[in-house]
Amino acid sequence: MSTLTIDIRSLRDTLDDAVQVMERLEYSQPHISFESPELLWKILTGKRWEILRVMTAAGPLALREIARRVGRDVKSVHLDVHALLDAGLIERQDNGFVFPYDAVHVNFLLKAG
Repeated sequence: MSTLTIDIRSLRDTLDDAVQVMERLEYSQPHISFESPELLWKILTGKRWEILRVMTAAGPLALREIARRVGRDVKSVHLDVHALLDAGLIERQDNGFVFPYDAVHVNFLLKAG
């Protein structure tokens, strides 16, 4: 397992880095970038962070088990799990949903406009 880095950067910068990694044929640490702080907070709400926390290093979990661990109803957890799937933060496997990282590092700088 490894650490997932989440940051805020332009699509152009993200694509440029991906091209460099592919040209050098070297391993890159897992990385997910959001275009803006607003988009990051729209996707990673407090309840979704809690889902990631209980899934970290837990292996595949059924939707009902995720709901039980966060103390929420299955329907609302279902919506949040699918938002995390759509964002590429978790994966669906035959035996459940998995967050395939043992840690998350969030990296961004807030400065005056």
